Amino acid sequence: MTRRGMLAQLGVGVRAVLVLTVLLGVLYPLAMTGAAQALFPKNANGSIVQVDGKDVGSSLIGQAYTRDTGKVDADGNAITEPDPRWFQTRPSAVNYDGAGSAASQYGPNNAELKDLVAQRRAEVAKLEGVDPSQVLPDAVTASGSGLDPDISPEYAALQVNRVARERGIGVDQVKQLVEQNTKGRSLGFLGEPRVNVVTLNQALAELN
Repeated sequence: MTRRGMLAQLGVGVRAVLVLTVLLGVLYPLAMTGAAQALFPKNANGSIVQVDGKDVGSSLIGQAYTRDTGKVDADGNAITEPDPRWFQTRPSAVNYDGAGSAASQYGPNNAELKDLVAQRRAEVAKLEGVDPSQVLPDAVTASGSGLDPDISPEYAALQVNRVARERGIGVDQVKQLVEQNTKGRSLGFLGEPRVNVVTLNQALAELN
């Protein structure tokens, strides 16, 4: 190939890169961002949850609702426990750290996982004042992402009496909040009914 031919091929390549950069690196992202803001503004902006005008989290990422026990472990770290005033979500292998989505990677026959599930079942049963056999699976097992903000309606129902008692409000009022934050199957047939704990606790906070 002559030098002139090589330069021509180089020119074609440079123009193609520039055109694709503008189309896929500028125009396409702008179009998708604009469409998202127009059609799904809440989702596009992180589904931020606010209480008293302050950002307190995202409805897409679960949170641990705990309180300080005033004790420390052997490493000097503060020991926390579930705060009975709030609905509790399922366990998380990453403590709901949005920067590190992950699961425990334990298999169903892992002895450590079995012991952990048994410990969680006992703790939840004590918190709710029920027999361990009444503790729901999602109360003792983490989601694959470690960030799931949802629990089953059954697990939410298990917590209603405790939350009502701790807050000094009516059981029926708490049940109504649960119903308001319950979603059915996606498209009517995908997944299972679920309760978003973040938005449910947001509704609780707004009562006070």
